[in-house]
Amino acid sequence: MSTDVLDPTFTPTVFFWLALPVAIWAAWSDLARMRIPNMSVVALLCIFALAGFAVLPFDQYLYRWLHFVVVLVLGFALNSTGTLGAGDAKFAAAAAPLIPLSDVSFLIMLFCANLLGTWITHRIAKHTKLRTLAPKWKSWSTGWDYPMGFALSSTLVMYLAIAAFV
Repeated sequence: MSTDVLDPTFTPTVFFWLALPVAIWAAWSDLARMRIPNMSVVALLCIFALAGFAVLPFDQYLYRWLHFVVVLVLGFALNSTGTLGAGDAKFAAAAAPLIPLSDVSFLIMLFCANLLGTWITHRIAKHTKLRTLAPKWKSWSTGWDYPMGFALSSTLVMYLAIAAFV
């Protein structure tokens, strides 16, 4: 019997603690350089590949790889229209297997609220003295472009925290 069945918070707790540093790295990098490092995407996929295999029933583990494929295809489609950056698409795809399909509606609502919150936070910081805390961040001078990795990473962390601890 799977640990996931005995304690439904075990899997998101494992994913939370492993994904947290990667999410912080991706968000920080996107804020500072307007780029999500490919290695952060690879790290997130490796987390799922190894930890997911250990904590999920095998059928769920295999099924969640489909989440990666579907989100990657959608992300590249959005990237081809200029709606989403390639790093954002890859990061979202790498994060997708960490989330069960049954939680996608909640995740979308969380992402929408968080996107608004992170966008407002970034704009306030950009136009106030808070900007001096990180004066060399590229995201301050990109016009209307926004470091979506900030919203994607923090949404992943919030989702996993809610699933694990609430």
